[in-house]
Amino acid sequence: QVHLVESGGGVVQAGGSLRLSCAASGRTFTTYPMGWFRQAPGKEREFVATLSWSGASTYYADSVKGRFTISRDNAKNTVYLQMNSLKPEDTAVYYCAAVDPTFYSGRYYHPSTYDYWGQGTQVTVSS
Repeated sequence: QVHLVESGGGVVQAGGSLRLSCAASGRTFTTYPMGWFRQAPGKEREFVATLSWSGASTYYADSVKGRFTISRDNAKNTVYLQMNSLKPEDTAVYYCAAVDPTFYSGRYYHPSTYDYWGQGTQVTVSS
């Protein structure tokens, strides 16, 4: 079992930055690929970024590429999402997620791939 808790959301002006954190519990966390998703009001949950258990492989949605950076510190059981050059369209609830590598399909962009989810943290970007 993996329990995830996000933090770091808030209100920021367009062009600003935020860093989200996702603290994980569970002794097998270090072996789990992790992802960040977001969901705006009235929209489906969408993929933002993912990284492998080691952090060596990362993938990003085109909409955030070059602005967001996903990373992890396995010694601290924490995954981060550094968000720079924020835009109003980045406004959403951001969720971190973990996938059991035993069953990992490789479809990192699909929410159904992930087995564990945090409660989400709100990010609001004002224009």
